[in-house]
Amino acid sequence: MLKISQLLIDLYGCQADLDDEDLLISALEAAAERVGAKIVRRITQRFQPVGVSVILILSETHLSIHTWPERGYAALDIFICGEGKDPEAAWGVIQERLEPSSFKANQLDRVIGGRRA
Repeated sequence: MLKISQLLIDLYGCQADLDDEDLLISALEAAAERVGAKIVRRITQRFQPVGVSVILILSETHLSIHTWPERGYAALDIFICGEGKDPEAAWGVIQERLEPSSFKANQLDRVIGGRRA
């Protein structure tokens, strides 16, 4: 049986430039590196007039962020599985880089290969 935690985080009042695609990619890549995850593919989409979505497909699932710079808001999904892979560590890196004034985090626990306890 494999237990996986997924973090869904709403970031409010971010001090970082949420329209900076390179910054967002760098933040997610640093988060993946911190937990020892292997990046398989990078997907980015810029929106007009502002906003960016970045998805990193990992061997260990994914990291994604979708931004609304005009509102200082970002929606973050940290879904990392594997022995010793801590989604909280990935969140710490992203929180440092984006500097939200507040956030709301929800943790979703999943169990693969068995019934949920």
